[in-house]
Amino acid sequence: MTDAQLNVILLGAPGAGKGTQAERIVAKFGLPHISTGEMLRAAVAQGTDMGLAAQKFMESGGLVPDEVVIGVVRDRLAEPDAQNGFLLDGFPRTIEQAERLDAMLAEAGRAVSHVILIDVPEDELVQRLAGRRMCRGCGKGYHVVFDPPKAKGICDVCGSELYQRTDDNEETVRHRLEVYRAQTEPLVGYYEGHGVLQSAYGGGKLPDDVFAQVQALLAGG
Repeated sequence: MTDAQLNVILLGAPGAGKGTQAERIVAKFGLPHISTGEMLRAAVAQGTDMGLAAQKFMESGGLVPDEVVIGVVRDRLAEPDAQNGFLLDGFPRTIEQAERLDAMLAEAGRAVSHVILIDVPEDELVQRLAGRRMCRGCGKGYHVVFDPPKAKGICDVCGSELYQRTDDNEETVRHRLEVYRAQTEPLVGYYEGHGVLQSAYGGGKLPDDVFAQVQALLAGG
């Protein structure tokens, strides 16, 4: 790994704005955005060995085993656009995956350079997610606090009814956050121990303000 190479992992709970920050990181630093879901779908579409293996599990609704996911990651990181750095999103999810990633990168003389945690208080995450509404007609998204429609419950664009997705009710959101924290807290400790974890505080902040922190962290290390 060269001193200037950015090999970045982005961590953040549902609703933390991780996708928004990933877009900004990609645009600013020219890194390929590599997400687990996109990698698996691409591997299936390309008909690679790992993609065919993953397809069997995806079609049956089962979890894709670590061995297959790690193989897909290995193939993706070997592609030309990832040779000078990458942004990983959605992987690793477990300590075992993190250890396998470290070993995989070490074989290529590389290492994770930054792990950025977008840190937002749980109550704000619940407010963000539970306040989302979707239009039944055109699919436009709204938020009851941050981006409300002009008329309550009615889409500005097509006049159709707005609804709340079942996975956006407060009980479900809190369960999703429990699952996330159970998976992620061990990773936070793991990367703290390796000296590469850094946090950007996203509570009550606009995306540009969060990105100013992220940019400073990546530029500074």
